[in-house]
Amino acid sequence: MKIEKCELDGLLIVEPDVFADPRGWFYESHNADKFKALGIDTVFVQDNHSRSVKNTLRGLHYQKKPGQIKLVRCTHGKIWDVAVDIRKDSPSFGKWHAVELSEKNKKMLYIPIGFAHGFCVLSDWAEVQYKCSSVYNGAEEAGYAYNDPKIAIKWPISEPVLSKRDLENPNLV
Repeated sequence: MKIEKCELDGLLIVEPDVFADPRGWFYESHNADKFKALGIDTVFVQDNHSRSVKNTLRGLHYQKKPGQIKLVRCTHGKIWDVAVDIRKDSPSFGKWHAVELSEKNKKMLYIPIGFAHGFCVLSDWAEVQYKCSSVYNGAEEAGYAYNDPKIAIKWPISEPVLSKRDLENPNLV
C-alpha cells in the first residue's frame, strides 16, 4: 500500500496493493494495522454506499460536530472526487484538490476533518463507497456551493445533475 500526500495538509491518496491473476484481482480496501503503520490511525464506524448516474454532482458536504474523516473509493465506474479545505485558520483555506477515483485505478481519497467533500460522475454510472469516522447526524450536516466562484473548482462536467439541497448550499466565503 502506498500513500501520496497532497498539497493540502492531511489530505492523502491511498493506493492499495492489488493482486491480480487470470481469475481477477484482490486487494484490501482497509486494514487498520497497515493504515496505522502508514500514519493513518482512524477508527471508522460507518460505511456509506451510493450509486449515481452520469453527470451527477454530489457536494460539497461535511459534518460540523464532531466532523467526519472519510476514506472514499469508487467501486464501479469513474468519479472526479474533490476535497475543499474549510479550516478557517488553515493557510490553504478555500483551496481544493481533486483526484480521479475509479474501479480501474482503485485509488482512495483520505479526507480529514475540516474538509468539505464532493464528487461528480464521469462514467455512465458509478458506485461510491466510503468509510466515516463518526456516525451521520442530520442536525450537523452542512454544505457549500459546488460552484462558489471564490473556490473556483474546475468541474469536468458542464451540466451537473444536482439535488435541491446542493442547489441551495451557500458559498464558503
